[in-house]
Amino acid sequence: QVQLVESGGGLVQAGGSLRLSCAASGRSFSAYAVAWFRQAPGKQRELVATITSTGRTNYTDSVKDRYTISRDNAKNTVYLQMNTLNAEDTAVYYCAARRFLGWDPRVYDHWGQGTQVTVSP
Repeated sequence: QVQLVESGGGLVQAGGSLRLSCAASGRSFSAYAVAWFRQAPGKQRELVATITSTGRTNYTDSVKDRYTISRDNAKNTVYLQMNTLNAEDTAVYYCAARRFLGWDPRVYDHWGQGTQVTVSP
Protein backbone atom coordinates (compact mmCIF):
# COMPACT_ATOMS: atom_id res chain seq x y z
CA GLN A 1 0.00 0.00 0.00
CA VAL A 2 1.28 3.46 -0.92
CA GLN A 3 0.32 6.57 1.02
CA LEU A 4 0.99 10.01 -0.41
CA VAL A 5 1.34 13.36 1.33
CA GLU A 6 1.63 16.62 -0.59
CA SER A 7 3.23 19.77 0.74
CA GLY A 8 4.58 23.06 -0.52
CA GLY A 9 1.42 24.85 -1.55
CA GLY A 10 0.65 28.40 -0.57
CA LEU A 11 -0.04 31.92 -1.73
CA VAL A 12 2.27 33.45 -4.30
CA GLN A 13 2.18 36.49 -6.54
CA ALA A 14 1.88 36.14 -10.28
CA GLY A 15 5.26 35.47 -11.80
CA GLY A 16 6.47 33.69 -8.70
CA SER A 17 7.46 30.10 -8.06
CA LEU A 18 6.55 27.22 -5.78
CA ARG A 19 7.82 23.69 -5.38
CA LEU A 20 5.37 21.00 -4.41
CA SER A 21 6.47 17.74 -2.84
CA CYS A 22 4.73 14.40 -2.83
CA ALA A 23 6.19 12.15 -0.15
CA ALA A 24 5.34 8.48 -0.31
CA SER A 25 5.35 5.74 2.26
CA GLY A 26 5.35 2.12 1.34
CA ARG A 27 7.67 -0.18 -0.46
CA SER A 28 8.51 -0.13 -4.13
CA PHE A 29 7.45 3.47 -4.71
CA SER A 30 10.25 3.77 -7.26
CA ALA A 31 8.33 1.31 -9.42
CA TYR A 32 5.26 3.54 -9.57
CA ALA A 33 4.32 6.15 -12.12
CA VAL A 34 3.29 9.41 -10.49
CA ALA A 35 1.06 12.17 -11.74
CA TRP A 36 0.20 15.63 -10.56
CA PHE A 37 -3.39 16.72 -11.07
CA ARG A 38 -5.06 19.98 -10.18
CA GLN A 39 -8.63 21.02 -9.62
CA ALA A 40 -9.87 24.58 -9.65
CA PRO A 41 -13.27 25.52 -8.17
CA GLY A 42 -16.07 24.47 -10.47
CA LYS A 43 -13.74 22.64 -12.85
CA GLN A 44 -12.83 19.04 -13.49
CA ARG A 45 -9.64 17.55 -12.19
CA GLU A 46 -6.92 18.20 -14.77
CA LEU A 47 -3.75 16.25 -15.46
CA VAL A 48 -0.74 18.52 -15.12
CA ALA A 49 2.38 16.36 -15.34
CA THR A 50 3.49 12.76 -15.15
CA ILE A 51 6.69 10.88 -14.48
CA THR A 52 7.26 7.21 -15.05
CA SER A 53 9.31 4.87 -12.91
CA THR A 54 12.18 5.37 -15.36
CA GLY A 55 11.96 9.15 -15.20
CA ARG A 56 10.19 9.88 -18.46
CA THR A 57 8.10 13.02 -18.12
CA ASN A 58 5.08 14.55 -19.79
CA TYR A 59 3.22 17.84 -19.34
CA THR A 60 -0.05 19.37 -20.31
CA ASP A 61 0.43 22.17 -22.81
CA SER A 62 -0.53 24.98 -20.45
CA VAL A 63 2.40 24.25 -18.10
CA LYS A 64 5.11 23.19 -20.53
CA ASP A 65 8.30 25.24 -20.11
CA ARG A 66 7.03 26.49 -16.72
CA TYR A 67 6.66 23.30 -14.64
CA THR A 68 9.16 20.54 -14.02
CA ILE A 69 8.32 17.18 -12.49
CA SER A 70 11.10 15.11 -10.97
CA ARG A 71 11.59 12.30 -8.52
CA ASP A 72 14.12 11.33 -5.89
CA ASN A 73 13.64 7.63 -5.30
CA ALA A 74 16.08 7.60 -2.40
CA LYS A 75 13.70 9.98 -0.61
CA ASN A 76 10.51 8.42 -1.96
CA THR A 77 9.49 11.86 -3.14
CA VAL A 78 8.22 13.40 -6.34
CA TYR A 79 8.48 17.14 -6.90
CA LEU A 80 6.67 19.67 -9.03
CA GLN A 81 8.65 22.84 -9.60
CA MET A 82 6.28 25.57 -10.79
CA ASN A 83 7.66 28.78 -12.26
CA THR A 84 6.11 31.88 -13.78
CA LEU A 85 2.83 31.19 -12.04
CA ASN A 86 -0.32 32.98 -13.08
CA ALA A 87 -3.85 33.23 -11.73
CA GLU A 88 -5.01 30.36 -13.95
CA ASP A 89 -2.69 28.04 -12.00
CA THR A 90 -4.75 28.53 -8.85
CA ALA A 91 -6.11 25.15 -7.78
CA VAL A 92 -5.79 22.30 -5.34
CA TYR A 93 -2.90 20.16 -6.51
CA TYR A 94 -2.94 16.40 -5.97
CA CYS A 95 -0.34 13.76 -6.56
CA ALA A 96 -1.40 10.27 -7.52
CA ALA A 97 0.44 7.01 -8.10
CA ARG A 98 -0.14 3.73 -9.85
CA ARG A 99 1.97 0.93 -11.24
CA PHE A 100 1.48 1.98 -14.83
CA LEU A 101 1.17 5.45 -16.29
CA GLY A 102 -2.33 6.71 -17.00
CA TRP A 103 -3.94 9.91 -18.17
CA ASP A 104 -7.35 9.54 -16.57
CA PRO A 105 -7.59 10.31 -12.85
CA ARG A 106 -10.06 7.46 -12.42
CA VAL A 107 -7.36 4.87 -13.03
CA TYR A 108 -5.12 6.03 -10.20
CA ASP A 109 -5.13 3.89 -7.08
CA HIS A 110 -3.39 6.13 -4.61
CA TRP A 111 -3.97 9.81 -3.89
CA GLY A 112 -2.68 12.45 -1.57
CA GLN A 113 -4.94 14.85 0.29
CA GLY A 114 -4.08 17.81 -1.92
CA THR A 115 -2.34 21.11 -1.36
CA GLN A 116 -3.78 24.53 -2.21
CA VAL A 117 -1.92 26.80 -4.60
CA THR A 118 -3.22 30.35 -4.88
CA VAL A 119 -1.70 32.84 -7.28
CA SER A 120 -2.61 36.46 -6.75
CA PRO A 121 -2.77 38.71 -9.82
